[in-house]
Order: sequence, then structure tokens, then C-alpha cells
Amino acid sequence: MNTELINRRLALSVVLLALSFGLAPLAATELDSELGSSAGAILNDYLAAWSAQAANKQQGSMELEISASIPKLRKQGRLHVLRSISRVGQVTFRVLGFQGDDAVKNQVIARYLEAEKQVQNDPKLALVPANYKFKFKGERETDDGARVDVFQVSPRQKRAGLFKGELWLGAEKHLPVYEKGRLVKNPSIFFKKVEFEQAYSVCDGTPVPDHMRSTIDTRIVGRVELNVNYSKSGSVERDEAGAPGSGKLALAN
Repeated sequence: MNTELINRRLALSVVLLALSFGLAPLAATELDSELGSSAGAILNDYLAAWSAQAANKQQGSMELEISASIPKLRKQGRLHVLRSISRVGQVTFRVLGFQGDDAVKNQVIARYLEAEKQVQNDPKLALVPANYKFKFKGERETDDGARVDVFQVSPRQKRAGLFKGELWLGAEKHLPVYEKGRLVKNPSIFFKKVEFEQAYSVCDGTPVPDHMRSTIDTRIVGRVELNVNYSKSGSVERDEAGAPGSGKLALAN
């Protein structure tokens, strides 16, 4: 099998992984009756917080450091990029620096960023009861002593971009602090599984991504690893056109 075909299949799996992190407007929906009043109240707080965030998207920026590797091929790369959200919710990326293999940049990292732009407003991918079943697993204490309420989540349909796993909510305000799981639908028979974990921090009462780590096990080139660290959110200086300055990723066709 030629390298170009392998690269395309790797890129497709990364695109579908990015779909699972899309922040979409949350539609009103009824909770499963088996949740119980206590778990239902916790989940309602979570849904209210995410609905407010989706309805009040704010202009701003965040720096991302994205590293990806294909250990079997000894290929790796690290990209430093500025993600900006405009007044109308448009997402753009400005490259601040890159080190590594160009194939990893264009076929893995760039396609992950492109997918992140495309799924910002897809309600079919939101982590809400319309798309997922929630089962309360109880309260847990994290390694740093914080209390969290843990829900097991499973998709109502086997759709690309949805996952089966866990959602952790802070016990005080019921904002998301951690997610982990496996995509329920592989993009190709050449992929064995796609797993991820993502942590959040709370800034001014709003949950924001802190870091994400994922692994994609393939039948051809072995494991693909992707790590994203988020930092330095704030305002963005803009050029006369109202968009961030130069620095673009070239996407391979």
C-alpha cells in the first residue's frame, strides 16, 4: 500500500477524532427517566452551563501547542498556533512556529485543525441527552483531592464523531473537568480503535480546554499519537481586515 493512501487514512481518523470535541448549541431535551432526581439535577446544571456558553460565544484567542507522532515510521512534529474566534464565531488559526516532519504537519495536525473549524456548530455531535445516554456512576475524588461527579456516556446512534466513555463534572458547579473514551465508529477497516482524553479548567466561571491526548491504533503503520495543550487565552490584535495576521497551514488534497 502506497504512502499517499496511508496518509489519507491517517488524516481521516484525525478528522473524525476532532469531531468529538465540537462545541455545539445545546438543544432542549428530556433526560432519561432512570437517572434519578439527584443525578438529573447535576446534569441539568451541566446542560444549562453549556447552553449559556454556546449562546454567548465571545471573541478571543488561545494558543495551542500540538504535537503528533507516528512512532513506527519515526515521524513526528510540533506546531505552535494561535486559535482566534471572531465576533461572529468564525474560527481561524495563525501558525506561530513548527518543528518536525512536514507530512505529520499537513496530514495529521492540519487536518485536525481543519476539522475543529468545521464542527463548531454541529448539534449532532454535542455531548447532550439528545445524542447520548447518561448513567450516573457516583462521586469520585481526583488525584489532587477535588470531588467530581462521574457519568458514563454512550451514544444513542453509532455515528462518526461520537464516543463511549466518561464525563466528569466538578462537584460544586457541575462544569466539565474531564472526558475520556473511544470513538464508536472507526473511519476505516484499517483502524483498530481511536481513544482520547481531554481535561478542562475553569476560567471566570467558564470551562475551557486545558489539554487533550489521543491515540489511533492502525493496522498499517501502528499507533498515531496526538497531544494538544491550550494556554494564554485573551484578546487578539487584528489587521485592517479584522482577521489575524499571516501564517497558514497547507492542506494536502
